[in-house]
Amino acid sequence: MERAGSSTSRPVMLAIAGDSAAGKTTLTKGLVDALGADRITSLCVDDYHCYDRQERKGLPFTALHPDCNYVQIMEQHLQLLATGQPVLKPVYDHDTGQLTRPELVEPTEFVIVEGLLPLHTRLAQACFDITVYLDPPEHIRREWKVKRDTTKRGYTPEQVLAELDKREPESEEFIRPQRSAADIVVRFGPIEARQDPPDTPLSAELTLRPTVRHPDLTGVFRESDRRAMHLKLKRDEDGRPVEGLHVHGYVPREESRLLEKAIWAELDTESELPSTLGHIGEDTRSEPLAITQLLLLYHMLDSVR
Repeated sequence: MERAGSSTSRPVMLAIAGDSAAGKTTLTKGLVDALGADRITSLCVDDYHCYDRQERKGLPFTALHPDCNYVQIMEQHLQLLATGQPVLKPVYDHDTGQLTRPELVEPTEFVIVEGLLPLHTRLAQACFDITVYLDPPEHIRREWKVKRDTTKRGYTPEQVLAELDKREPESEEFIRPQRSAADIVVRFGPIEARQDPPDTPLSAELTLRPTVRHPDLTGVFRESDRRAMHLKLKRDEDGRPVEGLHVHGYVPREESRLLEKAIWAELDTESELPSTLGHIGEDTRSEPLAITQLLLLYHMLDSVR
């Protein structure tokens, strides 16, 4: 099957999996804004919930459980999208907690699928060209979820924390195992060995597994200050050697910007470096997020060269 774009019909498929409030939507939005909605189709597999928020209150499991999701329909739709075919996707409204009218999704050159369970089954995993798992430290994810759900979804902090505790067994059983299926594991958090002030921007550590071909950053490291980013060999959770890419949040933006330009130049593209990368909301920018998004764009664009 040929790829979407010129004489092709199969899109590049990217999965972004992770627990609730791990940063999946923020990461995805930056990628879509960078290339444009005319080139990237994005969807959230949380739309495949079987029950609305009110109905789930009487169930013995939460939205994280596969039995609370139409997993087989999700698999069918992923297969169709991966072969360039449209799907009529269900819609779950996170703001109201209700299931609403389904929508037609037509794949473009790239398809980004984010959510709780995009890598839950082997069949789903096989639909993707690139797979990512977001793995922030648990205390940071809990802070993010409390902030999001109290400001955007009308919950109290006590309600959010109680729901997190209720979900924990299912996070352990169904969400975190997807980490082992990812080509790239991204962890936004502080650098443990440094005693940075509390307001220091979070850094990012990317575990780069040899399941896909990663960009050769040798030339980039020669041109940039290694304070902004460094690469080292480490052991994965199963003991196998992998590369660990560390992007430092404490580095001034000027240095990170030079690094971003060097990475973008490696793609040998005529377009300008996207200015939309790294944005968290309207007023905050994260350089490690920008570089993470840039590396994912590298993977996506390199797949169609």
